[in-house]
Amino acid sequence: MHGARLAIGTLTVFRVRVDRVDRRAAGQAMLLAPAVGVLLAAPASLPLVVPGLPPLPAAVLAVGVLAVLTRGLHLDGLADLADGLGSGKPADRALDIMRKSDIGPFGVMALVLTLLIQVSALSALAAAADPVSWHGGPIRLPGALSAPYALVTACVAGRLALTWACRAGVPAARPEGLGAMVAGTVRPAAAWLATLAALVGTFVLGLAATAFALRPSALMPPDSADSANSASAQYFLGGGHLLDAGPASPLGELPPALVLPLSLLAGLGAAALLLARARRRLGGITGDVLGALVETATAATLVTCAFLA
Repeated sequence: MHGARLAIGTLTVFRVRVDRVDRRAAGQAMLLAPAVGVLLAAPASLPLVVPGLPPLPAAVLAVGVLAVLTRGLHLDGLADLADGLGSGKPADRALDIMRKSDIGPFGVMALVLTLLIQVSALSALAAAADPVSWHGGPIRLPGALSAPYALVTACVAGRLALTWACRAGVPAARPEGLGAMVAGTVRPAAAWLATLAALVGTFVLGLAATAFALRPSALMPPDSADSANSASAQYFLGGGHLLDAGPASPLGELPPALVLPLSLLAGLGAAALLLARARRRLGGITGDVLGALVETATAATLVTCAFLA
């Protein structure tokens, strides 16, 4: 319970009573971080399901809500790490640069590019659920992999990157701070179990996405149900397109139950590359490194979802 409270209090804007802050509780918190990702994704996904809201504004609002719910700490860490690594200075000087409250040019570029990537990927996924014409009238065919499912997966992947960054064997870059508190607190076996749970969870989420998309009539008036179900059948027989819309891409035929776990692994892979770079340059992890890992894994997961779906 102490770990859950510490995870929520550290990774979200929600206020909870934290009775104990030590390395044991920190390890539990980092192990539970992927569950916090689900907690964050639920409200952040709401703009993506608002009827009539265009895909781009919906994606911007979703990313904005996520930033507010995390107090912008992960984005701040991303900018600070970009400034530190981009400076080309030795580790001690780079860490000093990362301590400063201002943001340099590398930080600005990292923020802009990462947010653009996240928003554009979400927007592309949201656009897949736009209304299409069927027998002279518009109906909404929710894509088998719509933006909310991808956002949940991305939020889980971002926080699962924290679990792996805090595993035993990964040192802290400083003797104090958040990095020193959480570094090496997660056993590798526990990190593997958390990853397995996340993969199973995203697999089930993908099955739910397909099941929901196969029943578009659930959101339509009764007089439109037959037409919607007929269009839905042709939509899925066409590999994600209406049959008269031409052949589908082979990548588009991947079911969501595979796309979501694969995207999660891609996000973890991107975070692992950044972690390796930070360890070589800085000697270990800091709170800024952890924040950058979250945003990197989130962006990579969303891009992979958009590409495979």
